[in-house]
Amino acid sequence: MNIRITIAAAMTAIAMLTATGCAVQRGQETVGAYIDDATITTQVKSRMIENKFVDAGAIKVETLNGTVMISGFAKSTTEKNTAEGIARGVNGVRAVKNEIAIRP
Repeated sequence: MNIRITIAAAMTAIAMLTATGCAVQRGQETVGAYIDDATITTQVKSRMIENKFVDAGAIKVETLNGTVMISGFAKSTTEKNTAEGIARGVNGVRAVKNEIAIRP
């Protein structure tokens, strides 16, 4: 459990350190908007890592202007819905697009 928290903290630190120079490339208005999106992405991924019912390695998370898109593969509808619920539960998320496919 501690290793998951350490990984989540490391992901947050990396996202915050590398996020400041990319706002113009992503078409967002400000660096702050990019940092907010990076923070949302990191929080969603961290919560998926902590959740034992979601395979965080099989799910990609992207955020643009508060809209989170999750994609990848899940083993069941329950896993797909759990991933979406995790994304919706993060502060700052305006909408979630669930593009996860169920892999038998």
